[in-house]
Amino acid sequence: MLVLTRKKDEAIRIGDNIVIKIISCDKQGVRIGIEAPEDITILREELFLAVSEENVKASKNAPSQLLNTLKKKLSKS
Repeated sequence: MLVLTRKKDEAIRIGDNIVIKIISCDKQGVRIGIEAPEDITILREELFLAVSEENVKASKNAPSQLLNTLKKKLSKS
């Protein structure tokens, strides 16, 4: 993990097309702005984990017949 210190209005660049800018800092926390291409998904960690957990639950509850049908379709591609 890379740990950096930044002040308000300073930024961090990731690759050629992602910029993370410090908008403000106070007792409540740090506000950041992220500039990235539209095809890159940006999620808060807790939202990413919640979605991942729901996907796992949904896959466990799917009927086996449906899963077998999907497997067959995927193996044909």
